[in-house]
Amino acid sequence: MLSRCTTPRRSWLSLQTAFKDPSSPFHIPPGETGPASPDDPPESYRNKRTEPGLETEPTSGSHDAPGSREEAAKTARATLSSMGYDASSFWEQSIVWGHHDAFRQVHPSKVRFIESGRMQWVMNLGNLLGGKERVQAMLAGQGISVILKSVNINFRRPVTFPDTLLVGHKAIVSSSRTQFILSAVLYSYAQQKVVADSEGVIVWYDYDKLRKCDPGDEAWRVLRGVMGAEYREGIGRPSPSYE
Repeated sequence: MLSRCTTPRRSWLSLQTAFKDPSSPFHIPPGETGPASPDDPPESYRNKRTEPGLETEPTSGSHDAPGSREEAAKTARATLSSMGYDASSFWEQSIVWGHHDAFRQVHPSKVRFIESGRMQWVMNLGNLLGGKERVQAMLAGQGISVILKSVNINFRRPVTFPDTLLVGHKAIVSSSRTQFILSAVLYSYAQQKVVADSEGVIVWYDYDKLRKCDPGDEAWRVLRGVMGAEYREGIGRPSPSYE
């Protein structure tokens, strides 16, 4: 006996209503078509949607105009450098339509952006400690490298397509010989403001012996003297304000 699946008429009516509602994420105005790809939304859908509890400003996308993107990038790098973030760690991340979640925000993706920037910082550290071979060993978890113990992130402002974020990292050391803090910040080209910040506890780890370790004086010299790590006694501090 054959049967067929039917969808209640009420469900179709609800979907049709959503398509006609300008406040709905499914809305496509008359005369426009849907996106050609996940990275190409309808023109009318570029306007920012406000999110309760978060400060919002219109995102014009003007940084994509010829010349203006370079100015936005220059401003972002200068701002993060003035805040003490390591210029060699800077990671530029373009926002695409597919980064949006169901609420048309990119909050979950920001965690991945920080991870990418963190690995850029780790590669620079490895290069300073022993060149290309040390970089490959640290990334492969061979010998003495680093491991993430914990991380927190503050979502300070919503971000939507189109935009580009600059991710910066800087180390914060204390009297501990086995761990340090890696601070991260995400700066929006379109908004010209910090949109998220994060702190992770990084542990020096001997992957051959499977335990934390003291990496030696040279590693600490590179962190403090070459990479310009800040000093802060103890782990944890009140979150900074970028208002």
